[in-house]
Amino acid sequence: MVPRWGNLQKVAAPLSLTFGPAPEVTNSIWLNTNTPLRLADLRGKVVGLEMWTFGCINCQHVIPSLKSRYAKYKDQGLVIIGDHFPEFDYESDFNHLKAAVADYGIEYPVAQDNDGATRNADHNIYWPALYLIDKSGQIRYIHFGEGAYEEIETNIQALSAESQP
Repeated sequence: MVPRWGNLQKVAAPLSLTFGPAPEVTNSIWLNTNTPLRLADLRGKVVGLEMWTFGCINCQHVIPSLKSRYAKYKDQGLVIIGDHFPEFDYESDFNHLKAAVADYGIEYPVAQDNDGATRNADHNIYWPALYLIDKSGQIRYIHFGEGAYEEIETNIQALSAESQP
């Protein structure tokens, strides 16, 4: 279980450390994928789990970097999952989410998390929040908010270069 982080802006540790196993993604409603994704099925891949909501300006600012990383590394095994947990009622409407994903040009899988099952399993209270999960399913890096784009890229590269356990 990942502990509640309080008011931290960023949680980072050397990639030699772990924050523990990533809780499973259990969402049933998805965009940009034919079937729901499960972390257990993604072993052997690096996963970027992004907690976001489409009305959040900080989340909107992060989207271009996520799209760039996805385009650059998806063929090397990076999977990005956008876990959309609404802040306001209008964001919980699937048609509004679908329109936002199209408007932002998001091509990576996006899960609708209206009940907060995935968000709460990670004890997350921030938008945006990025969790980098290694090939064995361990959370190895967490970043809250905008920024640290070079650090995130370096960590994606390092996790991608690790041999599969």
